[in-house]
Amino acid sequence: MKDFKEKLALVPTKPGSYQMKNKDGVIIYVGKAKNLQRRLRSYFTRTVTGKTKMLVEDIDDFEYIVTSSELESLILEITLIKKYDPKYNILLRDDKSYPYIELTNDKYPTLKVVRNVKRKKNKNYLYGPYPNVGAARKTVNMINRVYPLRKCDPIKKDLCLYYHINECLGYCKKEIDQNIINNMKKEIITFLKGDPTHITEKIKREMNKASEAMNYEKAQELKTMLEDIDIVLKRQKIDLNNNYNFDIVNYYHDNNYLSIEIFFIRNGLLVGRHNEIISSLGDISNEIIEYLIKFYDKGILPHELLVPIDIDKELLSNYFNIKVNNPQKGKLKSLLDLCLENAKEQMDLKEETLKKDDDERLHALEELRKLLGLNSLRRMESFDNSHLFGTFYVGGMVVFDDFLPNKELYRKYKISTEVKDDLSAMKEVIYRRYFKTLMEEEYTPDLIVMDGGKLQISVCKEVLDSLGLKIPIIGLVKDKNHRTNYIMNENYDILEVDKDSKLFLFLTRIQEEVHRYAITYHRNIKAKGALSSMLDVVPGIGEVRKKELLKKFGSLKKMKEASLEELQNVVGKDVAEKLYNYLKEV
Repeated sequence: MKDFKEKLALVPTKPGSYQMKNKDGVIIYVGKAKNLQRRLRSYFTRTVTGKTKMLVEDIDDFEYIVTSSELESLILEITLIKKYDPKYNILLRDDKSYPYIELTNDKYPTLKVVRNVKRKKNKNYLYGPYPNVGAARKTVNMINRVYPLRKCDPIKKDLCLYYHINECLGYCKKEIDQNIINNMKKEIITFLKGDPTHITEKIKREMNKASEAMNYEKAQELKTMLEDIDIVLKRQKIDLNNNYNFDIVNYYHDNNYLSIEIFFIRNGLLVGRHNEIISSLGDISNEIIEYLIKFYDKGILPHELLVPIDIDKELLSNYFNIKVNNPQKGKLKSLLDLCLENAKEQMDLKEETLKKDDDERLHALEELRKLLGLNSLRRMESFDNSHLFGTFYVGGMVVFDDFLPNKELYRKYKISTEVKDDLSAMKEVIYRRYFKTLMEEEYTPDLIVMDGGKLQISVCKEVLDSLGLKIPIIGLVKDKNHRTNYIMNENYDILEVDKDSKLFLFLTRIQEEVHRYAITYHRNIKAKGALSSMLDVVPGIGEVRKKELLKKFGSLKKMKEASLEELQNVVGKDVAEKLYNYLKEV
């Protein structure tokens, strides 16, 4: 550990953000402080353990930026974290975004389960989040059965099965009174806010009709639906004086781990909960705030947050621009305490397993670092591609930090050049990835993991050399049964790694993940059944040509039946030939 005594003496006692660097000059941690000198001194003058000890041992230098307020230092901290993605800052283990139920605000509305709500720019009605996606889908299916909303998207040209079984009003052919639609929307919104009166009355009426018609199977099905509604709402009901909309956050800290629990309260209902356990550096308040900023970056902020007394509510409130409270008594304090109990319970259940997993990963990472002679090793990137009968390639890149998938950094590539083989496809994807790195001054990984041996490594080296980049490469070579057989370095030497070791297992997981990601991307495009999505695969077809094709032909079947000349009239000769060949294969 270096002696920073003289440098620390010059650090001001003002608020600001600080950046820790390793011996390669790479930023490995970004933090903030009300008092920069006091905070920085704490790293080098107190006894540290766990993740903090690893950080301090890795520090070769530090820098800091003084700000005029703690809020400014927080904003600067988050900006630098997003830019540099430092090794020791929080990595969310649970990176998924929770689903919401969306009632569209169209002339003829639809109801569905959605994710990525941050990307939505329209003014639809959103309810959630729902950590249990199964419960969200079950709710949507039930409402769609009770109310004849539009089921097709986009709207079809003729009446379908849903119309004939009375689950759609036939919006494609009939002009529907807007008052009927508005009443449906009003009743659905009321139900999603926790009042089941309208929907249960409808179900009871349908159940009585079915019973009178001696359709006992349908009557029993409707009775089960009523029971499900009653059970769910009773279980979720929170005893409050009014219909609050807020999230409750609490935590439990033990043995260098931090268990964070969040309750989602909507209209007096507990719609779900979230828990995550992360490695802690000991600056609890700052870590909770950093975690919440990352967590809510993927979803919709609540109207209000309830947090324990030791979390800076003013700082959170100013950053999020919402109401943040530290309840000290009453029912809200009881809910906050219940949130703490759940955080502790999750820690008790998972801590031992997490510690074992962390130890195994870090030991394997250190083993690989020494094997390759690297100064540091944290981030790994891996590539794979998928194709349809040797044409129409797509590519995928996955990113692993400390052998944990960082799915926010995964990337998909539609390969636009005329590619006829795997190596050419791989060459294009790698070039695009690292050309962008140079142009936008993005991070480079510590290691590239290729799915293959000498040929794949050679292609990667060729691309990196053309860009003037030096990034270590390894290849994972499979046997004739497509199982990982051995590991090759960039000099084409086989590395001595036991196939039963954790290192071999973790590297194999990367290989399996990138293969899954690339092939799933291609399969999803074909499986969606949406013509516009399938056209995305064809080189030369963008949004304008896609719209022209859809306008001209309207369906995949008619497009397949079209002659080459008919396609040329819409998209030109070169693109038409590619499209014609593609349509013959799908």
